[in-house]
Amino acid sequence: MKIAIVGAGAMGSMFGGLLAECGNDVTLIDINDAHIDAVRSKGLRLVTDSSDRYVKALKVCRPEEARERPELLVVFTKTLHTGTALQGVKHLIGPDVHVLSLQNGLGNVEKIGEFAVAERILIGVTTWPADMVAPGHVHSHGKGVVRLMAADGNIRSIVSVVSETLSAAGLQCSSDATVWAAIWEKVAFNAALNSICAVSGCTVDQLELAPEGSRLAEQVVVEVLSVAQRLGIEVDPAKCKANVAGAIAQHKGHKPSMLQDVQAGRRTEIEAINGAAVATAERFNMKLPTTETLLSLVRLVEARAMA
Repeated sequence: MKIAIVGAGAMGSMFGGLLAECGNDVTLIDINDAHIDAVRSKGLRLVTDSSDRYVKALKVCRPEEARERPELLVVFTKTLHTGTALQGVKHLIGPDVHVLSLQNGLGNVEKIGEFAVAERILIGVTTWPADMVAPGHVHSHGKGVVRLMAADGNIRSIVSVVSETLSAAGLQCSSDATVWAAIWEKVAFNAALNSICAVSGCTVDQLELAPEGSRLAEQVVVEVLSVAQRLGIEVDPAKCKANVAGAIAQHKGHKPSMLQDVQAGRRTEIEAINGAAVATAERFNMKLPTTETLLSLVRLVEARAMA
């Protein structure tokens, strides 16, 4: 399958590397020149639980250099960059191109809808972890899954094709008509672990060292999913709390994206995750005290890091 990945950070590069390894024609598209140069020079160094290797069967370029239209355009940028990123590759989004969002947060489908027709938009969620160690060098330790569906809820053959392609790369993907529930559960997962790690400076597994870390994460999950339930979405708080506990136990040394962004002095996705949950809750006159507190703290930490 001809695949272009927009946003070749840790997750985009990891997915691209695995997809290229099993024979797909993959192009990574990013604006990080150091990363682009490193991949062009040596290939992508991909370290997983199974091995440490260089993936060389990858093309990589800046948005303006991309020329070939893919069959599938996968968006892995942060939500705050979705519009700008798609504007940069709009020449690749033709009538036969499907666009898949595997991004964190809420509001991505609406942004993609400004560039692609609704029936060609796929929405998904993934629990795979990945870290950018250095330009051209990505680690992914632990297990994950991908769940996806057509964004408009209709049954489309492309969903099965993409699911099979991702699974063949070892990414354990399934078609799932309840992806919107999964997206809210992922928002809750990230609202808990990303924000706590961003504020504390801890890796995910270090939250296990203090009982308050796990309890705080569980409370955020409960608050965020109460908003989804108010929207009529059937979520599973018990399963989400179990996933958070599992991540704390298994994702050794993993720095969530918000923590990486704070440490690098970049803007985080806090507004599309904690902020989106709080904004939605406000429409129903709901209060999310723990989530709101973490939102405010991350904003302060983010501002200090960027100063």
